[in-house]
Amino acid sequence: MIRAGRLQHVQTMSDLADALGKKLTTIRNQKPYAAEGHPAPISSPDARNQLWDAEQTAAYYAGEPIPELPQVDDDEDLLDRHEAAELLGIAPVTWNTYKKDPDLAAAVVLVPAGPKGTEHWPRRVIRAYKDSRPGRGAGGGRREGSGDMIPRDEILPRIAELLDADPAVTVETVSDTLGITKFPTAQSGLATLRGRRIADLVREQPGLDLKDAALQLGYPAITHRAAVAFAERELRARDDQPYLQHTADVLAAAGIAQQAQVEMRQLDGGAVAAAVLLDTDQPAAAVWDSRYGWRTSTSRRHPIGKDTGTPPEGEGIRYLGSGLRPDPEELLAALRDARKGTKRPHAGH
Repeated sequence: MIRAGRLQHVQTMSDLADALGKKLTTIRNQKPYAAEGHPAPISSPDARNQLWDAEQTAAYYAGEPIPELPQVDDDEDLLDRHEAAELLGIAPVTWNTYKKDPDLAAAVVLVPAGPKGTEHWPRRVIRAYKDSRPGRGAGGGRREGSGDMIPRDEILPRIAELLDADPAVTVETVSDTLGITKFPTAQSGLATLRGRRIADLVREQPGLDLKDAALQLGYPAITHRAAVAFAERELRARDDQPYLQHTADVLAAAGIAQQAQVEMRQLDGGAVAAAVLLDTDQPAAAVWDSRYGWRTSTSRRHPIGKDTGTPPEGEGIRYLGSGLRPDPEELLAALRDARKGTKRPHAGH
Protein backbone atom coordinates (compact mmCIF):
# COMPACT_ATOMS: atom_id res chain seq x y z
CA MET A 1 0.00 0.00 0.00
CA ILE A 2 0.97 3.61 -0.33
CA ARG A 3 1.15 5.05 3.15
CA ALA A 4 -0.56 8.36 3.90
CA GLY A 5 1.51 11.32 2.72
CA ARG A 6 3.88 9.16 0.64
CA LEU A 7 2.21 9.44 -2.78
CA GLN A 8 4.86 11.85 -4.06
CA HIS A 9 7.55 9.24 -3.30
CA VAL A 10 5.99 6.40 -5.29
CA GLN A 11 8.38 4.91 -7.81
CA THR A 12 7.42 2.70 -10.74
CA MET A 13 9.80 0.27 -12.42
CA SER A 14 10.26 2.83 -15.18
CA ASP A 15 11.12 5.46 -12.57
CA LEU A 16 13.61 3.08 -10.99
CA ALA A 17 15.26 2.52 -14.36
CA ASP A 18 15.56 6.28 -14.89
CA ALA A 19 17.06 6.74 -11.43
CA LEU A 20 19.69 4.11 -12.20
CA GLY A 21 20.36 5.46 -15.69
CA LYS A 22 19.36 2.19 -17.34
CA LYS A 23 16.77 1.09 -19.86
CA LEU A 24 13.56 -0.40 -18.58
CA THR A 25 14.22 -3.65 -20.46
CA THR A 26 17.61 -3.90 -18.72
CA ILE A 27 16.01 -3.50 -15.30
CA ARG A 28 13.41 -6.15 -16.12
CA ASN A 29 16.08 -8.57 -17.27
CA GLN A 30 18.62 -7.93 -14.50
CA LYS A 31 16.03 -7.57 -11.70
CA PRO A 32 18.21 -5.58 -9.29
CA TYR A 33 15.14 -5.14 -7.09
CA ALA A 34 15.25 -8.87 -6.32
CA ALA A 35 18.66 -8.61 -4.64
CA GLU A 36 18.89 -9.38 -0.95
CA GLY A 37 18.48 -6.24 1.12
CA HIS A 38 16.74 -4.27 -1.62
CA PRO A 39 13.69 -2.36 -0.33
CA ALA A 40 10.54 -4.39 -0.73
CA PRO A 41 7.82 -3.14 -3.07
CA ILE A 42 5.09 -1.10 -1.44
CA SER A 43 2.55 -2.67 -3.80
CA SER A 44 0.76 -5.84 -2.74
CA PRO A 45 2.51 -9.14 -3.61
CA ASP A 46 -0.10 -9.99 -6.28
CA ALA A 47 -0.09 -6.56 -7.95
CA ARG A 48 0.74 -6.61 -11.66
CA ASN A 49 2.72 -3.36 -11.50
CA GLN A 50 5.35 -3.18 -8.78
CA LEU A 51 5.87 0.09 -6.92
CA TRP A 52 8.58 1.19 -4.52
CA ASP A 53 9.22 4.12 -2.21
CA ALA A 54 11.81 6.35 -3.94
CA GLU A 55 13.40 7.51 -0.68
CA GLN A 56 14.04 3.90 0.29
CA THR A 57 15.54 2.89 -3.05
CA ALA A 58 17.68 6.04 -3.23
CA ALA A 59 19.14 5.26 0.18
CA TYR A 60 19.78 1.63 -0.79
CA TYR A 61 21.70 2.47 -3.96
CA ALA A 62 23.63 5.20 -2.14
CA GLY A 63 24.71 2.67 0.50
CA GLU A 64 22.89 4.55 3.21
CA PRO A 65 20.51 3.24 5.90
CA ILE A 66 17.06 2.59 4.45
CA PRO A 67 14.40 4.73 6.14
CA GLU A 68 11.43 2.88 7.59
CA LEU A 69 7.92 3.59 6.38
CA PRO A 70 4.97 4.23 8.72
CA GLN A 71 3.56 1.01 10.13
CA VAL A 72 0.29 2.29 11.61
CA ASP A 73 -2.77 2.20 9.37
CA ASP A 74 -4.10 5.61 8.39
CA ASP A 75 -7.41 6.62 6.81
CA GLU A 76 -5.46 8.23 3.95
CA ASP A 77 -3.44 5.12 3.07
CA LEU A 78 -3.98 4.19 -0.58
CA LEU A 79 -4.86 0.53 -1.19
CA ASP A 80 -4.70 -1.36 -4.47
CA ARG A 81 -7.41 -3.80 -5.58
CA HIS A 82 -5.94 -6.75 -3.69
CA GLU A 83 -5.65 -4.77 -0.46
CA ALA A 84 -9.12 -3.28 -0.88
CA ALA A 85 -10.58 -6.75 -1.40
CA GLU A 86 -8.78 -8.05 1.67
CA LEU A 87 -10.18 -5.21 3.79
CA LEU A 88 -13.70 -6.15 2.68
CA GLY A 89 -13.09 -9.88 3.05
CA ILE A 90 -13.81 -10.64 -0.61
CA ALA A 91 -11.90 -12.01 -3.60
CA PRO A 92 -10.03 -9.53 -5.85
CA VAL A 93 -12.23 -10.53 -8.79
CA THR A 94 -15.25 -9.51 -6.74
CA TRP A 95 -13.69 -6.11 -6.14
CA ASN A 96 -13.78 -5.58 -9.91
CA THR A 97 -17.55 -5.40 -9.51
CA TYR A 98 -17.63 -3.47 -6.23
CA LYS A 99 -15.37 -0.70 -7.54
CA LYS A 100 -18.10 0.41 -9.96
CA ASP A 101 -20.07 1.78 -6.99
CA PRO A 102 -20.34 5.57 -7.53
CA ASP A 103 -18.64 6.42 -4.22
CA LEU A 104 -15.71 4.10 -4.93
CA ALA A 105 -15.44 5.13 -8.58
CA ALA A 106 -15.30 8.81 -7.60
CA ALA A 107 -12.48 8.18 -5.10
CA VAL A 108 -10.14 6.16 -7.32
CA VAL A 109 -6.53 7.40 -7.52
CA LEU A 110 -4.36 6.32 -10.47
CA VAL A 111 -0.71 5.76 -9.55
CA PRO A 112 1.07 7.14 -11.44
CA ALA A 113 -1.51 9.58 -12.76
CA GLY A 114 -2.77 8.74 -16.24
CA PRO A 115 -4.57 5.95 -18.08
CA LYS A 116 -1.78 3.43 -17.43
CA GLY A 117 -1.73 4.06 -13.69
CA THR A 118 -2.68 1.40 -11.14
CA GLU A 119 -5.98 1.99 -9.37
CA HIS A 120 -5.86 2.76 -5.64
CA TRP A 121 -8.49 3.86 -3.12
CA PRO A 122 -8.17 5.67 0.24
CA ARG A 123 -8.64 3.36 3.21
CA ARG A 124 -11.35 5.64 4.65
CA VAL A 125 -13.46 5.31 1.49
CA ILE A 126 -13.31 1.52 1.58
CA ARG A 127 -14.14 1.47 5.29
CA ALA A 128 -17.12 3.76 4.69
CA TYR A 129 -18.32 1.51 1.90
CA LYS A 130 -17.91 -1.55 4.11
CA ASP A 131 -19.92 0.05 6.91
CA SER A 132 -22.70 1.05 4.51
CA ARG A 133 -23.21 -2.38 2.96
CA PRO A 134 -26.42 -4.15 3.92
CA GLY A 135 -26.21 -7.64 5.39
CA ARG A 136 -26.69 -10.70 3.27
CA GLY A 137 -30.23 -11.67 2.60
CA ALA A 138 -31.62 -8.23 3.45
CA GLY A 139 -35.18 -8.01 2.26
CA GLY A 140 -36.16 -11.51 3.36
CA GLY A 141 -36.39 -12.99 -0.13
CA ARG A 142 -38.52 -12.08 -3.10
CA ARG A 143 -42.28 -11.96 -2.76
CA GLU A 144 -44.12 -13.94 -5.44
CA GLY A 145 -44.86 -11.72 -8.41
CA SER A 146 -42.68 -8.85 -7.19
CA GLY A 147 -39.76 -7.25 -8.96
CA ASP A 148 -36.21 -6.90 -7.68
CA MET A 149 -36.15 -5.87 -4.02
CA ILE A 150 -32.65 -4.39 -3.81
CA PRO A 151 -31.24 -1.36 -5.66
CA ARG A 152 -29.87 -2.14 -9.11
CA ASP A 153 -26.34 -0.99 -8.28
CA GLU A 154 -26.18 -3.45 -5.37
CA ILE A 155 -27.25 -6.51 -7.35
CA LEU A 156 -23.92 -7.60 -8.83
CA PRO A 157 -21.92 -7.05 -5.62
CA ARG A 158 -24.47 -9.07 -3.67
CA ILE A 159 -24.46 -11.89 -6.24
CA ALA A 160 -20.66 -11.80 -6.14
CA GLU A 161 -20.73 -12.57 -2.41
CA LEU A 162 -22.86 -15.64 -3.02
CA LEU A 163 -20.58 -16.73 -5.88
CA ASP A 164 -17.55 -16.33 -3.62
CA ALA A 165 -19.13 -18.64 -1.08
CA ASP A 166 -20.26 -21.23 -3.66
CA PRO A 167 -19.03 -21.21 -7.30
CA ALA A 168 -21.89 -23.58 -8.16
CA VAL A 169 -24.60 -21.35 -6.66
CA THR A 170 -27.84 -21.63 -8.62
CA VAL A 171 -30.14 -19.02 -10.11
CA GLU A 172 -32.85 -20.17 -7.71
CA THR A 173 -30.64 -19.68 -4.65
CA VAL A 174 -29.57 -16.21 -5.78
CA SER A 175 -33.15 -15.21 -6.46
CA ASP A 176 -34.48 -16.48 -3.13
CA THR A 177 -31.59 -15.12 -1.06
CA LEU A 178 -31.45 -11.63 -2.54
CA GLY A 179 -35.07 -11.10 -3.44
CA ILE A 180 -34.48 -10.62 -7.17
CA THR A 181 -36.17 -12.17 -10.20
CA LYS A 182 -34.70 -15.40 -11.55
CA PHE A 183 -34.94 -14.26 -15.14
CA PRO A 184 -33.29 -12.17 -16.27
CA THR A 185 -31.75 -10.56 -13.15
CA ALA A 186 -30.23 -13.52 -11.27
CA GLN A 187 -29.40 -15.48 -14.41
CA SER A 188 -27.79 -12.51 -16.16
CA GLY A 189 -25.89 -11.47 -13.02
CA LEU A 190 -24.38 -14.91 -12.53
CA ALA A 191 -23.36 -15.20 -16.19
CA THR A 192 -21.81 -11.73 -16.08
CA LEU A 193 -19.75 -12.39 -12.96
CA ARG A 194 -18.67 -15.85 -14.04
CA GLY A 195 -17.65 -14.43 -17.41
CA ARG A 196 -15.60 -11.67 -15.82
CA ARG A 197 -13.82 -14.12 -13.55
CA ILE A 198 -13.07 -16.45 -16.44
CA ALA A 199 -11.60 -13.47 -18.29
CA ASP A 200 -9.51 -12.55 -15.23
CA LEU A 201 -8.12 -16.08 -14.97
CA VAL A 202 -7.32 -16.30 -18.67
CA ARG A 203 -5.41 -13.01 -18.46
CA GLU A 204 -3.48 -14.33 -15.46
CA GLN A 205 -2.75 -17.63 -17.23
CA PRO A 206 -2.13 -16.86 -20.93
CA GLY A 207 -3.04 -19.74 -23.20
CA LEU A 208 -5.67 -21.13 -20.87
CA ASP A 209 -8.83 -22.21 -22.69
CA LEU A 210 -12.00 -20.41 -21.59
CA LYS A 211 -13.82 -23.66 -20.82
CA ASP A 212 -10.84 -24.95 -18.84
CA ALA A 213 -10.88 -21.70 -16.88
CA ALA A 214 -14.55 -22.25 -16.09
CA LEU A 215 -13.70 -25.72 -14.78
CA GLN A 216 -10.84 -24.37 -12.67
CA LEU A 217 -13.21 -21.89 -11.09
CA GLY A 218 -15.63 -24.65 -10.19
CA TYR A 219 -18.53 -23.54 -12.39
CA PRO A 220 -21.11 -26.24 -13.29
CA ALA A 221 -21.04 -27.41 -16.92
CA ILE A 222 -24.57 -26.18 -17.48
CA THR A 223 -23.37 -22.59 -16.90
CA HIS A 224 -20.34 -22.73 -19.18
CA ARG A 225 -21.95 -21.66 -22.44
CA ALA A 226 -23.35 -18.36 -21.14
CA ALA A 227 -20.31 -17.59 -18.98
CA VAL A 228 -17.81 -18.32 -21.76
CA ALA A 229 -19.76 -16.18 -24.22
CA PHE A 230 -19.65 -13.29 -21.76
CA ALA A 231 -15.93 -13.90 -21.12
CA GLU A 232 -15.21 -13.67 -24.85
CA ARG A 233 -16.95 -10.31 -25.06
CA GLU A 234 -15.28 -9.16 -21.86
CA LEU A 235 -11.82 -9.91 -23.23
CA ARG A 236 -12.60 -8.01 -26.43
CA ALA A 237 -13.81 -5.07 -24.35
CA ARG A 238 -10.60 -5.08 -22.33
CA ASP A 239 -8.57 -5.01 -25.54
CA ASP A 240 -10.51 -1.92 -26.67
CA GLN A 241 -10.44 -0.12 -23.31
CA PRO A 242 -6.86 1.28 -23.44
CA TYR A 243 -7.54 3.00 -26.79
CA LEU A 244 -10.82 4.42 -25.53
CA GLN A 245 -9.30 5.64 -22.27
CA HIS A 246 -6.45 7.33 -24.14
CA THR A 247 -8.96 9.01 -26.45
CA ALA A 248 -11.09 10.14 -23.49
CA ASP A 249 -7.99 11.57 -21.80
CA VAL A 250 -7.09 13.52 -24.96
CA LEU A 251 -10.60 14.99 -25.12
CA ALA A 252 -10.47 15.89 -21.43
CA ALA A 253 -7.05 17.51 -21.80
CA ALA A 254 -8.46 19.58 -24.67
CA GLY A 255 -11.21 20.82 -22.35
CA ILE A 256 -14.21 19.40 -24.19
CA ALA A 257 -14.86 16.27 -22.10
CA GLN A 258 -15.15 15.31 -18.49
CA GLN A 259 -12.18 13.44 -17.00
CA ALA A 260 -13.39 9.96 -16.15
CA GLN A 261 -12.62 6.27 -16.33
CA VAL A 262 -14.15 4.78 -19.45
CA GLU A 263 -16.67 2.04 -18.70
CA MET A 264 -17.32 -0.63 -21.31
CA ARG A 265 -20.85 -1.92 -21.99
CA GLN A 266 -21.56 -5.23 -23.69
CA LEU A 267 -24.27 -5.20 -26.33
CA ASP A 268 -26.26 -7.96 -27.97
CA GLY A 269 -24.43 -10.00 -30.58
CA GLY A 270 -21.01 -9.58 -28.99
CA ALA A 271 -20.52 -5.86 -29.69
CA VAL A 272 -19.19 -3.48 -27.05
CA ALA A 273 -19.66 0.25 -26.60
CA ALA A 274 -18.51 3.11 -24.39
CA ALA A 275 -19.47 6.75 -23.92
CA VAL A 276 -17.51 9.89 -23.06
CA LEU A 277 -19.59 12.76 -21.67
CA LEU A 278 -18.79 16.10 -23.29
CA ASP A 279 -19.01 19.70 -22.10
CA THR A 280 -22.19 21.72 -22.56
CA ASP A 281 -21.10 23.48 -25.77
CA GLN A 282 -20.60 20.10 -27.43
CA PRO A 283 -22.99 17.23 -28.19
CA ALA A 284 -24.03 15.47 -24.99
CA ALA A 285 -21.58 12.62 -25.50
CA ALA A 286 -19.24 10.86 -27.88
CA VAL A 287 -20.09 7.17 -28.19
CA TRP A 288 -17.81 4.43 -29.50
CA ASP A 289 -19.31 1.20 -30.84
CA SER A 290 -17.11 -1.72 -31.92
CA ARG A 291 -19.24 -2.07 -35.09
CA TYR A 292 -19.56 1.55 -36.16
CA GLY A 293 -16.77 3.56 -34.55
CA TRP A 294 -17.40 7.00 -33.02
CA ARG A 295 -20.62 8.99 -33.17
CA THR A 296 -22.23 11.81 -31.25
CA SER A 297 -25.18 11.36 -28.91
CA THR A 298 -27.79 13.83 -27.72
CA SER A 299 -28.47 12.07 -24.41
CA ARG A 300 -26.37 12.50 -21.29
CA ARG A 301 -28.42 10.09 -19.19
CA HIS A 302 -28.40 7.21 -21.70
CA PRO A 303 -25.82 8.17 -24.35
CA ILE A 304 -25.36 4.66 -25.76
CA GLY A 305 -29.09 4.08 -25.98
CA LYS A 306 -30.93 0.88 -26.79
CA ASP A 307 -29.14 -1.49 -29.15
CA THR A 308 -31.37 -2.26 -32.14
CA GLY A 309 -28.70 -3.98 -34.21
CA THR A 310 -28.56 -1.10 -36.69
CA PRO A 311 -26.54 2.15 -36.61
CA PRO A 312 -28.45 4.85 -34.69
CA GLU A 313 -29.61 7.75 -36.82
CA GLY A 314 -31.42 11.01 -36.23
CA GLU A 315 -31.09 14.65 -35.26
CA GLY A 316 -27.77 15.40 -33.57
CA ILE A 317 -26.09 12.12 -34.50
CA ARG A 318 -22.89 12.36 -36.54
CA TYR A 319 -20.46 9.52 -37.26
CA LEU A 320 -16.91 10.73 -36.87
CA GLY A 321 -13.46 9.61 -37.94
CA SER A 322 -12.05 7.62 -40.82
CA GLY A 323 -12.17 4.17 -39.22
CA LEU A 324 -13.17 2.21 -36.15
CA ARG A 325 -10.20 3.58 -34.20
CA PRO A 326 -9.36 7.04 -35.53
CA ASP A 327 -6.55 8.98 -33.94
CA PRO A 328 -7.81 10.95 -30.92
CA GLU A 329 -6.72 14.20 -32.53
CA GLU A 330 -8.83 13.39 -35.59
CA LEU A 331 -11.85 12.79 -33.35
CA LEU A 332 -11.16 16.01 -31.46
CA ALA A 333 -11.08 18.02 -34.69
CA ALA A 334 -14.34 16.44 -35.85
CA LEU A 335 -16.10 17.24 -32.58
CA ARG A 336 -14.98 20.86 -32.79
CA ASP A 337 -16.21 21.24 -36.37
CA ALA A 338 -19.96 20.63 -36.68
CA ARG A 339 -19.55 20.36 -40.45
CA LYS A 340 -17.58 17.14 -40.14
CA GLY A 341 -19.14 13.71 -39.90
CA THR A 342 -21.75 11.63 -41.69
CA LYS A 343 -25.31 10.56 -40.91
CA ARG A 344 -24.32 6.91 -41.13
CA PRO A 345 -21.06 5.02 -40.55
CA HIS A 346 -18.59 4.95 -43.41
CA ALA A 347 -18.65 1.83 -45.57
CA GLY A 348 -16.40 -0.83 -44.11
CA HIS A 349 -17.09 0.09 -40.47
